[in-house]
Amino acid sequence: MTDEKLKQEQADEEIINQGFQKLLDTYLATKHRRKVEIITKAFNFAKQAHKGVKRRSGEPYIMHPIAVAQIACEEIGLGSTSICAALLHDVVEDTEYTVDDLRSLFGDKVATLVEGLTKIKTVLDNEDKAVKKSMQAENFKRILLTLNDDVRVVLIKLADRLHNVRTIEFMPEHKRDKILSETMFVFIPLAHRLGLYSIKSEMEDIWLRYKEPDAFH
Repeated sequence: MTDEKLKQEQADEEIINQGFQKLLDTYLATKHRRKVEIITKAFNFAKQAHKGVKRRSGEPYIMHPIAVAQIACEEIGLGSTSICAALLHDVVEDTEYTVDDLRSLFGDKVATLVEGLTKIKTVLDNEDKAVKKSMQAENFKRILLTLNDDVRVVLIKLADRLHNVRTIEFMPEHKRDKILSETMFVFIPLAHRLGLYSIKSEMEDIWLRYKEPDAFH
């Protein structure tokens, strides 16, 4: 390994550890029970699962699940089960691990949340462009139906989407358009319906900045 690559790995490791420590500090400042051990286990598992993968921004991929967990904890007020699910939310889709693997390691509640998050992503990704407008209302209904199972699935998905729009400048234009469209038709109404008004407002501001820059300014 070259010195430059080693330095980069060390720098990445420091960024990752700082991000996770901030998450732990935020969690420990809440009134939730102190389940640091399972959160740390989920972090280490997700970090290993996404090892070597980078986001388009150039940062290690694991920084995205950490950020989603941070939003879930700090801005939505969710506890350890949701934080674990947020840290693990892309593992089933992006790696060889299955929901059953997560169930055996982290229990049924965490695995069920991750499964719900994976299903929502599948619904959105399978959207046919030709029927996009009509599908958006249908997707909205399907996502709302998951509220009957566990509202935390939708809350973590909102945290995921919020981080994606916060970092949307790094995405290619076609993906940016898809995410902004879904955000306007699905996630902004969801945030409103769930009473998450600061998240709703931030998503609206980002949508306006990219889709209606004159109105935004």
